Formats: sequence, C-alpha cells, structure tokens
Amino acid sequence: MKITNIDFLGNRKYTLGISCVLIVVSIISLITKGLPLGIDFTGGTLIEVGYQEAADLPGLRKSLEEASINGATVQNFGSTKEVLIRLKPQEGVGSKELSDKVLKTINKDNQETATLRRVEFVGPQVGDDLTEDGFLALLWSMIGIFIYVTARFEWKFSVGSVAALFHDVIITLGMFSVFGLEFDLTVLAAILALIGYSINDTIVVFDRIREDFRNFRKVETQEIMNIAINETLSRTIITSLTVVLVLISLVFLGGEVIHNFAIALLFGVVIGTYSSICIASPIALMLGVGPEDLMVPAKEGGHLDGMP
Repeated sequence: MKITNIDFLGNRKYTLGISCVLIVVSIISLITKGLPLGIDFTGGTLIEVGYQEAADLPGLRKSLEEASINGATVQNFGSTKEVLIRLKPQEGVGSKELSDKVLKTINKDNQETATLRRVEFVGPQVGDDLTEDGFLALLWSMIGIFIYVTARFEWKFSVGSVAALFHDVIITLGMFSVFGLEFDLTVLAAILALIGYSINDTIVVFDRIREDFRNFRKVETQEIMNIAINETLSRTIITSLTVVLVLISLVFLGGEVIHNFAIALLFGVVIGTYSSICIASPIALMLGVGPEDLMVPAKEGGHLDGMP
C-alpha cells in the first residue's frame, strides 16, 4: 500500500496560525454575542400538541409570531402529526396561561384543531443547574483524559491531546455563537461525543508515533512523527468520511429535533480530525518530546536472561 508523504509538522506554523485565528474569533463571539441557549438552560415552557393529519409547521410559526409569541421553537416530535413548541420564559405569564394562549392561537385560523398532550415548565434554577453541570462534565472529561494519556504515554503528549480537545470545543462553541444556532442539551451531548471521537483519533496517531520511535532509532523526531501521521492518515480519513456521510444524512433528513445535534457532530468530526493531525502532535513536538520519552526502559540484568 502506498503511504503519503505530507510534511504536516514542517507546516505546523501555518496550521497553528489558522487555529489561533479561529480560536480568537470564537472567543470574541462568545464574549460579545454569547451562546443562544435553549430552554434546557434558560428555563421556559414546553407544549406538546397532536393533530389528526400532518401539521403545517410554517403556518404554526406564522400564527405564533402574529400573536406576539416570539422566540418560539416549533418542530415535529416523533411523527409529522405531533408538534413540540418550546417557549422561553415570559414575564408575568404562567405556564397554564401561556399554554392556553398558544393553543387558542394555533387553533384560531386552522381548520384542524390541535389537541393538547402535555405542558412542562423548566424553571430558571433548573436551567442554571443544567448549565453548571453540563460545563463541569466538559471540564472533568478533559481532566480524566489528561490523566489517562499521561499514564499511557507521557505528559507532553497529554498536553498536546488536551490542547487539541480545547481547540475542538472552543471552535465548535464559537461556530454556534457566530451563526446563532441554539445550544441545548442535545448539542452538549454532541460536544461530549466529539471529545471521545477526537481523543480516539489522537490516541491512534500517538500509538503509531510510539511504535515508530522504537522502530526508527536513528531518525530525527520530527521525521518519525511525520511518518507516523502519514501511516495513519488513510485510516483517519476513511473513518471520518464514514461518520461524515451518516451525519450529513442526519442534518438533511433527521428532522429539526436532532438538527443542531447533527450539525455540532458534523462540524466537530471535521475539526477533531484536523486537530488530531495538525494540533496534538505539533504541540507535543514543541514541548520537546523525543524517543527517550517512549522507549521501553532497559531491564537490569537483561543480558543474563538467556543464560542457563
């Protein structure tokens, strides 16, 4: 099999520069615009209604806008006959009053009457707790990965892998902020899945680097790492393309319920594949990793093992 010979580490100044620009843009957007949080985090009211026939979602959105019920998210739930309406908190309006108003509004100009199935209220305190717990989950996952990679490889590789994960998470969050995509619990789940996917890709590369350090004793560190990245490149691309094809299908055919989840994973897989090749290894190299960090220590008295 023919192996590519791309000088990834020789071009690390350009790839790290591109990443720095993306991170700065993401941080600026997160500071100035923030994340458009869904009602899972902000609190609000969730109303489920049912129809005998397929619901007209654009018509429902238009009716709610005309009744000054702004910020409503209207989507199918389970089937085209079930509709989920998410509303952000409205001052001075209780969930019962709000659900009655919504039901009256969507039935006003429609020939088919909607049936109220359920009403749920998420309080702002619950939303705050979910926000705190969600981002603590991200933090603890990073710490756990740092400990794992340190135990399996060496701390310089740990710093590179965790830096790549921060890179992936910040840029993905920045993308949601820049384009104003709603951030809810499904997107948080996608980010946690992205962390697992990205670190798996990185570990595959690091495993091959360790193996090549032991095979090529008299080759420079940068060249060995380049060889390892190129050897795993076909596996990385094939795996990523397979996942991307599935996610593209989910984005266009999966419905609005998982639309943002699929977008987060799709973007995350692309940026995670990039970071496992162009961020993790270059940072480990810049920290001075070398063959001595991964060599199996010589066993004392090993030369006597074969003697009778």
